[in-house]
Amino acid sequence: MATNDSVNILNSAYLAVEYIDSFLPDNPLQQPFKNAWNYMLDNYTKFQIATWGSLIVHEFSYFLLCVPGFIFQFIPYMQKYKIQQDKPETWEKQWKCFKTLLFNHFFIQLPLICGTYYFTEYFNIPYEWEEMPRWYVLVAQCFGCAVIEDAWHYFLHRLLHHKRIYKYIHKVHHEFVSPFGMQAEYAHPLETLILGTGFFIGIVVFCNHVILLWAWVICRLMETIDVHSGYDVPMNPLHLIPFYAGARFHDFHHMNFIGNYASTFTWWDRIFGTDSQFIAYKEKEKKQQLLVKKKA
Repeated sequence: MATNDSVNILNSAYLAVEYIDSFLPDNPLQQPFKNAWNYMLDNYTKFQIATWGSLIVHEFSYFLLCVPGFIFQFIPYMQKYKIQQDKPETWEKQWKCFKTLLFNHFFIQLPLICGTYYFTEYFNIPYEWEEMPRWYVLVAQCFGCAVIEDAWHYFLHRLLHHKRIYKYIHKVHHEFVSPFGMQAEYAHPLETLILGTGFFIGIVVFCNHVILLWAWVICRLMETIDVHSGYDVPMNPLHLIPFYAGARFHDFHHMNFIGNYASTFTWWDRIFGTDSQFIAYKEKEKKQQLLVKKKA
């Protein structure tokens, strides 16, 4: 009975969104995107699309999303939004991070990406434009992937902080006490595999078109680069997402090493009380700010 009620609610929500979508103006980018997509299908094999297309989407998205944070370090006005202002980025750290990233991307992640084609073939996942899900379905699927990945990340990340394991694997990622965007995937190869597994679980559950692979890659990179950016910029659209953790939440994890283990949302840390030190830290900051205002 409860299952039927849930299905009815989801169907009603889907119909409501479809009804609202019917009143929205046509997307002017849809036709050019359709043409580009069909051109890709006509000129490249599924293996090339799944493998090299996925690699290009990952590399282009990753480094493009890192650009704003990289530029911020050269803009004096943006320094007031830097969370740990006493720990500026250095060229040495950024170069070291970049070299490790290239190794991880091409020697750890690329072999995994090479399995994308076989994954889509095994599960009969379509590539055709006509089978592509509507934008709101894609958004819902990406959110579902984020919820699943966040749960995996919380428990496995917390395990990697165990005193008997930490120094062998996760310590690499914590080499930078004050994170910056490019450091999001700076990690031990084993950590890339362990925590990266959470990324693929949602794909197995929700994937009904190859576009979800790329959409979810972009969404996940957008989130992880944002929380590692080291900057808490106002009017960040990601903060509109309910329970979104954000840069301050994860920056405290790098600074404190204990607590705030989730990747995207705050609920697991709240449920298990692993955000208690962060809450105490925020309360202390508020009191200090009030004292400064009173003295002024």
